[in-house]
Amino acid sequence: MKISRPVSRCVSYITCYPGYLTFSLVSALISVIASLLGPLYIGRSIDTMVGPGMVNFAMVIDILKLLSLIYILNSFFVWTLTYFTNEISYKTANKLRHQLFTKINKLPVSFYDHNSHGDIVSRFINDIDTIADGMVQGMANLLTGIVTIFGAIGFMLYISPKMTIVVFLSAVGTYFMARFITKKTQNLFKAQARYLGLLNGYAEESIAGQNVIKAFTCEDRSFAKFKALNQLLYEKGVRAQFFGSLTNPSTRLVNNITYAVIGVSGSVLTIMGQITVGDIASFLIYSSLFAKPFNDITAVFTQLQSAAASAKRIFYLLDLPSEADKPASPVPLQLKGHIVFDHVSFAYEQNRPLIKDFNLTVAPGKKIAIAGRTGAGKTTLVNLLMRFYELDEGRILIDGKNITDLSRDELRRNFGMVLQDTWLFTGSIRENIAYGMPEATEEQIIAAAKASDAHSFIRRLPQGYDTIITDAGGNLSQGQKQLLTIARVMMIDPPILILDEATSNIDTRTELRIQKAFLKMMQGRTSFIIAHRLSTIRNADEIIVMDQGHVVECGKHEELLKKNGYYAKLYNSQFAQENGSVESAD
Repeated sequence: MKISRPVSRCVSYITCYPGYLTFSLVSALISVIASLLGPLYIGRSIDTMVGPGMVNFAMVIDILKLLSLIYILNSFFVWTLTYFTNEISYKTANKLRHQLFTKINKLPVSFYDHNSHGDIVSRFINDIDTIADGMVQGMANLLTGIVTIFGAIGFMLYISPKMTIVVFLSAVGTYFMARFITKKTQNLFKAQARYLGLLNGYAEESIAGQNVIKAFTCEDRSFAKFKALNQLLYEKGVRAQFFGSLTNPSTRLVNNITYAVIGVSGSVLTIMGQITVGDIASFLIYSSLFAKPFNDITAVFTQLQSAAASAKRIFYLLDLPSEADKPASPVPLQLKGHIVFDHVSFAYEQNRPLIKDFNLTVAPGKKIAIAGRTGAGKTTLVNLLMRFYELDEGRILIDGKNITDLSRDELRRNFGMVLQDTWLFTGSIRENIAYGMPEATEEQIIAAAKASDAHSFIRRLPQGYDTIITDAGGNLSQGQKQLLTIARVMMIDPPILILDEATSNIDTRTELRIQKAFLKMMQGRTSFIIAHRLSTIRNADEIIVMDQGHVVECGKHEELLKKNGYYAKLYNSQFAQENGSVESAD
């Protein structure tokens, strides 16, 4: 996707704060005017002291007092300029992060299938900081620089038009030099931002998967990949900074040569009686004031190139189409759970269908188990039911309503989902249980914990329900985390349940207690149980056996065993006798 006008789009964010922008402009103008008046009076004080006759100390003291006032005024407004530009910078970053986080929540699940979490985090932190600092501070330097340049030109022309021509020629050389370097650095900064995102993504993945890395003794391989990415970032970063850092030394070289020429030509003009010694001193300061903004502006160009590269990465996400959705009904939707899959087909990748012409009718309150080998489409089926992905063909009806006619919020509020992969948020146990119902009372939270059998371990913790969960539950056992995710679903009391290997990470003794809690919770609710361990679905009202996206068998547990078909083979492969059969895990 091509991102157009990233810099002008960034500027539009800055102009959202006209009050701060106005105060910044006023502060910039006053500070620049004060800095331009100073050299004029310095030159006059020098002429007062080096002129013929007695030195007029009273006049010198008056000039020094005036200079002190001018530079105090300059310092004060430089400070206010810094304050107001920082306010704009932080407000811009705040607004961008707010918009980006809102967009992330509206993107389809498929987006996360193809984008590294670490790269997304890098855009949130590094890229937005680069935009806020680079654009706002860069614009402030650009503004003060331009005003200073034109002010200095006016004073230099007033002192000596001839020497001003020398300064103009040096400015032209500086411009072309900066333009060449800027073109060279643009693509390098873009590559630097991309590799920084890749490195952050891999680092996050490696930290989260340390147990797996260590279990397979892949530390060296993991480090080698990190080292390769780090080296690529180093190479791109060094090249970007190398060419970017050429700007200031190059312009300073031109400026120093200019100062030497001004000094010599000024001395000649003084001897000829056209200007005074004080005029030379003032002109040298003005030429410095004229040149410094060029140094700053050329540095700003580099800064803006980096900000533009980051802006493209941010606006790429902001410009992605959000999930199309219908407005939620003002009256909460209460579904009973009559579900129909009508000729449903779906593929994650084009021309590689996973679910093909799938048909299924589920009566309200029934417990439906979905069994099959890995990749059969079991989890995909419930993902389609919750509209995490959109169908390629067919339709899904709940209580006669096509799910595409419902808003996603309406639909998902009627589901409770417990996944194989637990995920808890940083905060207290109480907050995690009440995640889907933050207004829940203490009694409701404890009741949900008791129903999931989590209350017994929670009350043994030193802080009980106020225990803080850190690092996605790293301070709890896997079984304890799973119990809390089950309590979180029990808290919202949904009409439809989805249990995706919900007890796979719990020991056998705890599993038996949880199964009883599930049976109680599933009473009167339409429930989908996705299982690899077939022992957990014996009590289902109906077992749907899937293979390569199709229903190959359906029926109760005993009925399917008697058929001695696909399900029986799966079951026997898991519960083979010791007479030579080999137990296999799906």
